[in-house]
Amino acid sequence: MTAVIVIVVILVVLGLVFAGLYNGLVKLRNVVQESWAQIDVELKRRHDLIDNLVETVKGYASHERGTLDEVTRARAAAMAPGQGPAEAAQTEGALTRALVNLQSVTEAYPDLKANQNFMALQGELTGTEDRIASARRYYNANVRALNTKVETLPTNMIAGMAGVTKAEYFETEGLERQAPQVSFGTNGPSNPAVGQGPAYGQGSTGSLPPGQTYGSAQPGPQDAPPPQG
Repeated sequence: MTAVIVIVVILVVLGLVFAGLYNGLVKLRNVVQESWAQIDVELKRRHDLIDNLVETVKGYASHERGTLDEVTRARAAAMAPGQGPAEAAQTEGALTRALVNLQSVTEAYPDLKANQNFMALQGELTGTEDRIASARRYYNANVRALNTKVETLPTNMIAGMAGVTKAEYFETEGLERQAPQVSFGTNGPSNPAVGQGPAYGQGSTGSLPPGQTYGSAQPGPQDAPPPQG
């Protein structure tokens, strides 16, 4: 009788462990899917903003047809349905590179850069890019946790029964490493490099030699102390 009780207890414990591991895998898979849905929402908003941005640029630089068409084609590719995270990362990267080219073109149009609608769009696009970057980090952290569970014992033995497989990372190489600085404002005067002061004689009291003030004579060779014999 004691042996039967022990076996039953062992089976119950194993069943609880199995249920815990199974539920943990399913829960982690659902978290990955939910975090990807957040990225997808922001990507759709990004596509809409880029479309409005292109239409605004057309009003001022319609003859820049090649650059505008490049952005339009890249946007259409990024909006293609059925893309997984890895493929979406590639198409979004291409769209970002097209935006970088568009930024270079708009620098030649001061009236466009001063347009209120254009300035509002670029501000919204910058905010969207920041939210995508934040959501990407959260998503990839969940993917890393899920893939580790799928590949390691004992959860890898349960993953197949739970229908849980490895998820794809969203590695936006173009979106972050070549992120467009969506600021089309005029360039201000350049500042000295860090640690580099203004040149001597250009109006800075800090540029005079120690002990000297404006209007005082500069020491010459005749003022040097005589050599000691």
